[in-house]
Amino acid sequence: MPQNELLVDVLRRDVNFLTMHTADMTDAELAQRPVPSANTALWQIGHLISAETNMVNACAGRTVIELPAGFAERYKKATAGENDPAKLGSKADLIALFTKVRNQSADWIATLSADDLAEPSPEKLRGLVPTVGHVAHLLPNHAAMHVGQIQVLRRKLGKPVLF
Repeated sequence: MPQNELLVDVLRRDVNFLTMHTADMTDAELAQRPVPSANTALWQIGHLISAETNMVNACAGRTVIELPAGFAERYKKATAGENDPAKLGSKADLIALFTKVRNQSADWIATLSADDLAEPSPEKLRGLVPTVGHVAHLLPNHAAMHVGQIQVLRRKLGKPVLF
């Protein structure tokens, strides 16, 4: 199986991983912090959407994914302290947008050749992820890291441990 086909499969399955971990949680629960300095799960999902969009568009050198106006500004580091679910968005809207963004990322990665994946990543990303392929591999890892943080909130709330 070519590398990009495996990545596409992992990316599409990743949507289910996030959805499963938030399925039994309300917007109010997802707006809680497991500890005072942690980000809310709603903010984390918005951050995943914004970060993925920025990375894919930067690697593509064009707009592959377009977010709603003002979306990225709602999920910057400066807004990580926001607690108001009305400002953070609903779980349903965020999961729907994450799904759309993830599918657009996967569609773009499906078009990449081995040579494309070996291309250097944009300069601003290169210290962490040196090639486009590394960026593509980072996307599911980034989501998994935040799902792990959501799992901590699940435990605080007494929700079942899923893994």
